[in-house]
Amino acid sequence: MSEDAFAPIAALVYKPTDHIEPILLEAARTLAARGVRLGGVLQHDIASATPDPCGMELEDLASGERFALSQELGSGSEACRLDPASLAYAAMAVRAALESGVDLVVINKFGAQEAVGSGLRHEMGLAAVSGVPVLTAVGERFLPEWQQFTGNASTLLEPSAQAILDWWTGLQAER
Repeated sequence: MSEDAFAPIAALVYKPTDHIEPILLEAARTLAARGVRLGGVLQHDIASATPDPCGMELEDLASGERFALSQELGSGSEACRLDPASLAYAAMAVRAALESGVDLVVINKFGAQEAVGSGLRHEMGLAAVSGVPVLTAVGERFLPEWQQFTGNASTLLEPSAQAILDWWTGLQAER
């Protein structure tokens, strides 16, 4: 599924029915256990822990800290639940990880915010130009925006932890 088999920027390409968060988390935990210094943020859905079916939080992979990603807008709201302050905090976490010299930046996804030029798009680009490999996930509907963002110079992965681990191993072998 790859455009470039071992490009230092990779994305799991997923369908709406794929549950990518557990896949990214499993791969991140495996890589960390192998001594890979990780930075970035991964999303955790917390709907089962709260009465909020859209509740989300992010985990800072460098520190293990978790913080809310969604905000409460009231029972009648149909607006985007993404908390801009949390997104800014996530951006700071990614930048701090880069400054500390991590081996890999993992960002939960290249989604609607990133497709229009905001979200954590800038931090993904900053990591890439800094020479730090980047791993994320991109929904099929945002694949054209992803390809434009990366100049078609990314590795596209099947949504599996093994695909991530194989990409990382191949990338390290090429370096």
